[in-house]
Amino acid sequence: MTSGTEASTGGEASTGAGTEPETEPDAAPAPAPALETDALLDDPGIRIIVCCGSGGVGKTTTAAALGVRAAERGRKVVVLTIDPARRLAQSMGIDSLDNIPRRVKGVGAQGAGELHAMMLDMKRTFDEIVEAHADGERARAILENPFYQSLSAGFAGTQEYMAMEKLGQLRARDEWDLIIVDTPPSRSALDFLDAPKRLGSFLDGKFIKLLMAPAKMGGRAGMKFLNVGMSMMTGTLGKLLGGQFLRDVQTFVAAMDTMFGGFRTRADATYKLLQAPGTAFLVVATPERDALREAAYFVERLAAEEMPLAGLVLNRVHGSDAARLSAEHALAAAENLEADGIVDQGAGKAGLREPAESPAAGSARTPDPAGAATPEPSEHASEQDPADIADAGADAAMDPVTAAVTVDQLTAGLLRLHAERMQVVAREQRTRDRFTALHPEVAVTAVAALPGDVHDLAGLRAIGDRLATGSAPAGAA
Repeated sequence: MTSGTEASTGGEASTGAGTEPETEPDAAPAPAPALETDALLDDPGIRIIVCCGSGGVGKTTTAAALGVRAAERGRKVVVLTIDPARRLAQSMGIDSLDNIPRRVKGVGAQGAGELHAMMLDMKRTFDEIVEAHADGERARAILENPFYQSLSAGFAGTQEYMAMEKLGQLRARDEWDLIIVDTPPSRSALDFLDAPKRLGSFLDGKFIKLLMAPAKMGGRAGMKFLNVGMSMMTGTLGKLLGGQFLRDVQTFVAAMDTMFGGFRTRADATYKLLQAPGTAFLVVATPERDALREAAYFVERLAAEEMPLAGLVLNRVHGSDAARLSAEHALAAAENLEADGIVDQGAGKAGLREPAESPAAGSARTPDPAGAATPEPSEHASEQDPADIADAGADAAMDPVTAAVTVDQLTAGLLRLHAERMQVVAREQRTRDRFTALHPEVAVTAVAALPGDVHDLAGLRAIGDRLATGSAPAGAA
């Protein structure tokens, strides 16, 4: 089996998900097992669902749709999102989300279920940790420290770590029987898992230990060490970073000394919580090469970390209700319609049509790459006189040749569009088959691509239905 590293790098030797092989496989792999999302949501032993994956694959929408469906099936749910676009709040009819769970109206009202939603406020979560684990004077000193303010607002990995902290807080409150987490839109889907270790490495680093040493030694020896240490740093790092910055860092470290152990302890506890049987990971992806390559890497990482994977949610899958008509047959039919030259005729015989640039043409026409002209609606179509439209229709009715040309032209264009759609379907299926060949044990549910964005509870319910039924459109599976 190809390793996750090979799948993610896309090297020549890789056969990971999404990597185009030099030759097509002899046969498609056996279908992946179906992911039964309703069974997952109904299982009282599942207390945490983590939606993870690369950016832009629909994690936020998936998390919200699962929350709505779980609440309407009787569970008391809170959805934690880290999406700065605030789409979750809008889709749930809430003016805004913050660091406090808010009840979503109109969900679970007829049953025992409830839905709450919140959006991580990274800095506020960090402030709450300081206020909870330091006395008033020390907490105030930390909160006012310039280095702390920079750290809490944007230090690398802080958002991911605070998401872990907030998850631990929510679970400890035991107020909800299901927590659904939308992981941060990070550069890599692995950042969410790596954050606790990175913070631990930072707190255990040599630089931090050097700054903590004076506070630990205390008394005159400590002050002497402080003076020596500051002199050394002023002469080296101070030239690069500035002496005031270093003093701010040291003041922060001295104030945080008693809290560092707590950070590590909570990070370890939350990491173990993610490994527990009551947690389920859902990897979210689209049927594109890069997204499924990242998904394959993440599946292997979860297995290596012994974290429970529920399955793969494959979003925005394309299909066709006319899948029996292959792309090849559709293209052949389009070419046959165009072969007699009628569609390609310009103005001339019987005044079939005016040139595209002629005012009499009525609307611009854009030839497609194969030479078939397809009509483009006017930007001001609503301003056309209905009488003109009626006259044009009457003219076409009186001239059967013109009507035939129009029908042939539209039919050929539709056949070419269908062929393009079937090519997309086939490409997506090949990409999905490669993932399945790598990970045949991973359960999958496919969600059909929607014509527009989800922006309300009705849309979230529709996504929830598709998640439950694995509603890949016709021709997609």
